[in-house]
Amino acid sequence: MAFLSDIEIAQACKMKPIAEIARELGIGEENLEPYGRYKAKVNPAILGDGKKKNGKLILVTAITPTPAGEGKTTTTVGLSDGLRQIGKNSVVALREPSLGPVFGIKGGAAGGGYAQVVPMEDINLHFTGDFHAIGAANNLLAAMLDNHIQQGNSLGIDPRRITWKRCVDMNDRQLRFVVDGLGGKANGTPREDGFDITVASEIMAVFCLASSITDLKERLGRIVVAYTYAGKPVTAGDLHAVGAMAALLKDAMQPNLVQTLEGTPAFVHGGPFANIAHGCNSVLATRLAMKLGDYAVTEAGFGADLGAEKFLDIKCRAAGIKPDAVVIVATVRALKMHGGMPKTSLGEENLEALGRGLPNLLRHVSNIKNVYGLPCVVAVNRFPTDTDAEVDLVIEKCRELGVNVRLSTVWAEGGKGGVELAREVVRLCEQPSDFKFSYELDQPIGAKIEAITKRIYGGDGITVLPAAQKQIDELTALGFGNLPVCIAKTQYSFSDDPTKLGAPDGFKVTVKNVKVSAGAGFVVVLTGDIMTMPGLPKSPAAERIDVDADGKITGLF
Repeated sequence: MAFLSDIEIAQACKMKPIAEIARELGIGEENLEPYGRYKAKVNPAILGDGKKKNGKLILVTAITPTPAGEGKTTTTVGLSDGLRQIGKNSVVALREPSLGPVFGIKGGAAGGGYAQVVPMEDINLHFTGDFHAIGAANNLLAAMLDNHIQQGNSLGIDPRRITWKRCVDMNDRQLRFVVDGLGGKANGTPREDGFDITVASEIMAVFCLASSITDLKERLGRIVVAYTYAGKPVTAGDLHAVGAMAALLKDAMQPNLVQTLEGTPAFVHGGPFANIAHGCNSVLATRLAMKLGDYAVTEAGFGADLGAEKFLDIKCRAAGIKPDAVVIVATVRALKMHGGMPKTSLGEENLEALGRGLPNLLRHVSNIKNVYGLPCVVAVNRFPTDTDAEVDLVIEKCRELGVNVRLSTVWAEGGKGGVELAREVVRLCEQPSDFKFSYELDQPIGAKIEAITKRIYGGDGITVLPAAQKQIDELTALGFGNLPVCIAKTQYSFSDDPTKLGAPDGFKVTVKNVKVSAGAGFVVVLTGDIMTMPGLPKSPAAERIDVDADGKITGLF
């Protein structure tokens, strides 16, 4: 039997006009700005309408990622469709895809199979231009910083202590380290520089955490871009860049409304990576989903040790929200990889490898239940090669922890394959919970990093390199010690070593570099070898993407 590709399924979908989707949500034309027939921006001012109380918030997260895949976005979309199948008013809130992974190795981020958001080609390619606006604001700030130095440097900026980089939304390793300002005095001050991918820019984090244009401007003004010769931080506000940056971001700040293949409303807005940033869609999009739906289904990037930790410890703090239930997505295939099974053999039944990999899932479950105090369900994203014995083993081990498991077949069946999961989520949303953060803000920076390492990762503690300790001491002295921490580490392991699969213990996390994202409102902690500008693989996806004479795109999936 021939299976359709994701893009073929998406292109066969008969979408509703976006104005119809908006009307179903009660959004009037005065608050809708269409971008063509099937996507639009929504004025977040409707959040001020107090007629309806917020709906339940459901967070979808996953086990530690592997090349075998988990299907987190697919499950998020399918769950929301499943909730609609059982008569519930659900709305999805997702991140926007970055062009880097789309043209690189990971692919797009619009779901898969019969659980997708559409128009998938638009969403994966430019969409409504939000990321371009973020990149322009980032690079305007960089230009104004270098221009200030060129025009006399009245603030006394030390060119050796500039922390702000330029950015581009593309995987381009050639830009990681550059020297610019060459060509003589008229062409700038020569210095070492570099680019980040746009999703790693602090502007992206600010964009996603801001609650309004006023809050956006306040956060932009606090961004630290450099230090003076005297060691004083220099901000975007000091450079008088805030107004112009906010003007570039004004339209982008309005969340994007699209739909799933089954017509469920979906907000797709913002998209920081979870291994180098906080990994969640915008606060405004989440609040709109909660305002307009009785059930708002959202996701956090990568595994629960990264995306969910940052969603709970950073985003929930900033937005004053908390999930009513958590879904942890797992696949038998990925768990077998965590148990040491090679990717080429994953179609074979292997209960021993599955058993060795299960502790990865169980640690994530334990963290959500016992550290954060939230009700959760494991969604097993079933593949045709999974045997009943393998699925039964996952169910048995989860029930030993008192956690229910539901099979999910949304990739093949859409919302119908998510009905049982939806029913369990509705039940969980009515359960009492005692939500707690994994650390307190008044703890020292080092203590917060250690709390996450011990309580969430399962490690023994941290090793702070001398240069990083100096940065911690300096940031504490500057008054940044009470901010949340955003730990940048590999997504492939609980540890900072991507080769340590499963649920490793006895390890320490090495803290290499610590910097403040004062606008976003957190301290970034770099561990392991984290690239803020990825490179393309040997055979990038871009080589297989094309468009025909009629404008039909192929090769996105």
